[in-house]
Amino acid sequence: MSTTARDILGELEPLGSESYRRMMMKNHGVKEPCFGVKIGDLKKIQKRIKKDYQLALDLYATGNYDAMYLAGLIADDARMTKADLNRWVEQAYAGSLPGATVAWVTTGSSHGRELALEWIESDKPLIAAAGWSVLSCLVSLKDDAELDLAELKQLLRRVKKEIHRAPDAVRYAMNNFVISLGGYVAPLTELPIKTGEEIGPVSADLGNNRCEVFSSPDYIRKMQDRGVVGKKRKTVKC
Repeated sequence: MSTTARDILGELEPLGSESYRRMMMKNHGVKEPCFGVKIGDLKKIQKRIKKDYQLALDLYATGNYDAMYLAGLIADDARMTKADLNRWVEQAYAGSLPGATVAWVTTGSSHGRELALEWIESDKPLIAAAGWSVLSCLVSLKDDAELDLAELKQLLRRVKKEIHRAPDAVRYAMNNFVISLGGYVAPLTELPIKTGEEIGPVSADLGNNRCEVFSSPDYIRKMQDRGVVGKKRKTVKC
């Protein structure tokens, strides 16, 4: 008998922490329903389930924040359709959903680049931020030979032009794109450093949380110092 979303919700509820739930709601914009399950506990369930396309869809559709985050961890990314992903990004209302859950799964699908370029045009800040997050994930995973370097340069120029007037969530995601481009695409490293210096300090009001807006040139140079520039990630899910 297959595991259902109702089964998982029943498993999640007693794992919830009231203090963690309150913190997520106060600092990260998470709404009810939310049990306040810590990511470490969600990952234990992920380890057991591994991948389950339909269960991931059903969990995300519950609207329960913990279940939605878990859905991203167990999603069979390769089976996700554009309709699935567009529905997910529309429902990604706060917390880690736009920039992590949806971005991770979209990156692992066959629609990552296409949807990222569509989403960054959205007038909805969280959707646009999700698009920039997908682009960051793509450059961190894909071999340079699979990337369109000319297109990435063009996107970098766009960030330079628009970042300071973009909404906070988009500004944060754009800044991360500059860092990812410089840190993971070795042939372009110096250009994001130069662009980041020209952009100057970036700030973003992300609520009462610890999300820090890093200096992109400083961050990339630290990656250079550690000798990890151009070293691709095996996965973006965490």
